[in-house]
Amino acid sequence: MQHNAHLELFTLRDLLRYAISQFNASRLSFGHGSDNAWDEAAYLLLYTLNLPLDTLEPFLDAQVLPQERERFLALVERRKEERIPAAYLTGEAWLQGHRFVVDPRVIVPRSPISELLSDSLSPWIPDPDQVDFVLDLCTGSGCLAVLAALAFENAQVDAVDLSEHALEVADENIELSGLDGRITTHRSDLFDQLPQCEYQLIICNPPYVNNHSMEALPAEYRHEPTMALAGGEDGMDLIRRLLQSAPDFMAPDGVLVLEIGHEYDNFVAAFPELEPMWLSTDNTEDQILLLTREQLAS
Repeated sequence: MQHNAHLELFTLRDLLRYAISQFNASRLSFGHGSDNAWDEAAYLLLYTLNLPLDTLEPFLDAQVLPQERERFLALVERRKEERIPAAYLTGEAWLQGHRFVVDPRVIVPRSPISELLSDSLSPWIPDPDQVDFVLDLCTGSGCLAVLAALAFENAQVDAVDLSEHALEVADENIELSGLDGRITTHRSDLFDQLPQCEYQLIICNPPYVNNHSMEALPAEYRHEPTMALAGGEDGMDLIRRLLQSAPDFMAPDGVLVLEIGHEYDNFVAAFPELEPMWLSTDNTEDQILLLTREQLAS
């Protein structure tokens, strides 16, 4: 009966409306590139039909072919029943206008650090052209490493992860970006296996979700690698090690930009002596912090 009902869906407008209704009725969780049912349905529809992702309006009343309809409805069904993030269904994610390939070996690119990189971390880095060495710790898909290489055109960028599987994806994205001459991947447990270097900038989006929050994560997030999310009892396990070792790998005027998500209270409790600069983005106030080498070394 359901299948026959699908035959009543003729146009993009019909399919879009149907998908949004299905997503809302299923109470899906968003946050992997979009934060609402409309945006996600529109993205999946445009992706399926090989249409420009920023051009829906002119096509809304165009009719779809039966095989196009079936292909789209199959994606809607998987998104709904299996709670798979849209990026894993399409094999791609978009960040600051750049396309990255993704699959369940890496978390879906969404770090708000990307927004700061699009502005070359101004005004905290006064002259982007003077930056020689950048480190992206916990690189995952390599998205922030690529955006950092674009932001700091004279810099060599090291992209580090402990997961071999994540680095396979990162290598693919680095190659696709055409920046493989400037970005090098390293398998390392934070700094442990990393060659000595003085970085003017270290960026890090580490696993920081505390145990209690891990247990409460929506199904969508359970498709992502646990090791890229779980940060221990208070979310600070990796961050403690990171802050201890970072000064040894920073230039005298070096800065660390660190994402901590919704762990502000846990961060402040763990490091009461630190007074970081909190960097705001469009949607975040207290999720990204900046520390200088001087602060960390003292």
